[in-house]
Amino acid sequence: MDTYYRISKEGEGQYREKMSRFLSFALPVFTADEAKEKVKEYQNRYCDSRHVCWAYMLGSDMSEFQLNDNGEPSGTAGKPILGQIRSHGVTDVVVIVVRYFGGIKLGTSGLITAYKEAAALALDDAGKKEMHRMIDVKVEVPYISADRVMRIIKENEDIEVLDRQFGNIISLSLSLRADQADEIIGKMNHAEGVMIDREKGK
Repeated sequence: MDTYYRISKEGEGQYREKMSRFLSFALPVFTADEAKEKVKEYQNRYCDSRHVCWAYMLGSDMSEFQLNDNGEPSGTAGKPILGQIRSHGVTDVVVIVVRYFGGIKLGTSGLITAYKEAAALALDDAGKKEMHRMIDVKVEVPYISADRVMRIIKENEDIEVLDRQFGNIISLSLSLRADQADEIIGKMNHAEGVMIDREKGK
């Protein structure tokens, strides 16, 4: 998939059920370590709560994820939180739900519903934005072809110039949308003496 979605901004929500209060937060993250640091931050911030449950999803292919029930019965917290991340179709996000126990047990189905609804509120508040999988390429351009290559770059607003160096030739590091890369590389290859090296996608 060349198109995927991230949250547009940090989101928050609050859900109440039988005196228990569930505070939820949807936060952008890009690595597992970053997600776990966010969890620690909220565990410290809400250290007086009964549970701080969470799930995260990473990668444009939504292939990396983890969840944690943090003392709630197995499958009643992390799983419904992760389910809402999947339902909203977003990635590069951690959703944290903080529970303040109100003295009345909710039961398995009640907990699942509460964590699901709390997570959904934070994700709804965060919104989502369309992203495109990118491919990094290195382009070596002789000066005779510089005008033609720079014109191609200017005509494609989604091309990001990561780095440029000037020596005997011009060396460019570019980030291209994966779904446009073949077309753009094809145009550049028609310029005299241009050498292009694809790097890993991201």
